Amino acid sequence: MKIRVALVSVFDKTGVEEFAKGLKGLGVEILSTGGTAKALREAGIEITDVADYTGSPEIMDGRVKTLHPKVHGGILAVRDDANHVQQAQQQGIRFIDLVCVNLYPFTKVTAKADVTIEEAIENIDIGGPSMVRSASKNHRYVTVVTSPADYPRILDEMKKREGETTELLRRELAVKAFAMTSVYDSAISAYLGGREDFPELLTLQYQKLEDLRYGENPHQKGALYRGLAQSGASVAYARFHGGKELSYNNILDLDSAFELAKEFSEPAAVIVKHNNPCGAAISASLAESFTKALAGDPVSAYGGVLSVNRVIDMATAEKMVAKENFFEAVIAPGYAVDVIKTLREKPRWGKNFRILEAEEMTTRISRGQNIRGIRDGILMQSPDEKSYQELRTVTVEATDAQKKDLIFGWTVCKHVRSNAIVLAKDGMVIGVGAGQMSRVDSCHMAVRKAGERVKGAIAASDAFFPFPDGPELLMDAGVTAIIQPGGSIRDEDVFAAAKKRGVPMLLTGIRHFRH
Repeated sequence: MKIRVALVSVFDKTGVEEFAKGLKGLGVEILSTGGTAKALREAGIEITDVADYTGSPEIMDGRVKTLHPKVHGGILAVRDDANHVQQAQQQGIRFIDLVCVNLYPFTKVTAKADVTIEEAIENIDIGGPSMVRSASKNHRYVTVVTSPADYPRILDEMKKREGETTELLRRELAVKAFAMTSVYDSAISAYLGGREDFPELLTLQYQKLEDLRYGENPHQKGALYRGLAQSGASVAYARFHGGKELSYNNILDLDSAFELAKEFSEPAAVIVKHNNPCGAAISASLAESFTKALAGDPVSAYGGVLSVNRVIDMATAEKMVAKENFFEAVIAPGYAVDVIKTLREKPRWGKNFRILEAEEMTTRISRGQNIRGIRDGILMQSPDEKSYQELRTVTVEATDAQKKDLIFGWTVCKHVRSNAIVLAKDGMVIGVGAGQMSRVDSCHMAVRKAGERVKGAIAASDAFFPFPDGPELLMDAGVTAIIQPGGSIRDEDVFAAAKKRGVPMLLTGIRHFRH
């Protein structure tokens, strides 16, 4: 289909002058409206106002300007239908072969903290989506353009094909356009509907960032999408400083590590392997936190991912690149001068090392809901953001040092797969039992990981102990304080076992299952 007439009306004017000049160079007549017409004229590009073409002026403060039979008839006409052609001639309708439109920035406007409902409503585009949908429906004949990123390829194809585009390209652009209007409409309905926690009809709004090499396993396909609104510092919005391409599993592990690191106000380092923290620590300096996190389980840490909650300084970087270490990726709020160079050049694995930077946002919006897929459906829940209801001692009082470690261990436990047991001492994780079907098995695993270091440690359990056997196993190994939610029908038996040995036991009143 040769393009002879184009309608260009865009809010985002990025690249539109160059695109219009390219169209004019190919002999295309341009119809335009409002601010776009003004911008193109000021750039010396000859255009025809839509109002002059239709004979109807823009009215109602621009609310009505393209909603006219001469516009939509010109877009929707079936070119090889004699009846359509005859009616177009009778009504003075010209066929419009290309529609270049992008929409009012509704989501950008409504993301502002002080936006009014009146301002939001005025940024609901009507004419734009109508033209986009008309052109997309009639893509057999009409080329629809909704993104400045597509301007060069369209001009290139037209140059190669003497002003024509292929139906394959037109269909691809139509699919993209329908997706764009779908997201736009769902954003409006979500805003006007009050952003219910669990709406009756759920429309997800995510943008694909990239295809991944594969999913969890090489025979599975994978891709990374991110939400259209950023709620805070995150892996999805992090800046990638290079290294080997991120894998599906890298992204999952980095997300787990970063979300845990952000829990702490002190300098913190977290090492994650297979979506569980195998090392975590807090200290007065980031370098010391990293040293302690690595010492928690150096065998498991090999080949893991690292996250910290501070800008990585050179002292920390030098410890990271020690010859016995190997990490797949790191995410941090920032990097001091020459740190990235050190991480990239010093270790033998440095050229493949994935380095991400996730600057903390000065303002953040609600995190929204957690979504997880099942076959033919999804599960949805609010985020697990509350750490504990209250800390209640049910045996003897813990020392200040024990209480600090208990809160630290409890925070880490929240990010471990259930059933979860975390052993900690002096602000570092020394043993983790994760993902076991029996809580006693998780206790065994954590104790085995800790070895002799278990003596004098604290233990955190993500859910209640159903029997005293778990706490007794931990206390036999040398655990001197325990934190857990409580809530078992045998709580009193569990409390009695700890009280008998003079071991402090704190209850949180909140469970942290993580499946």
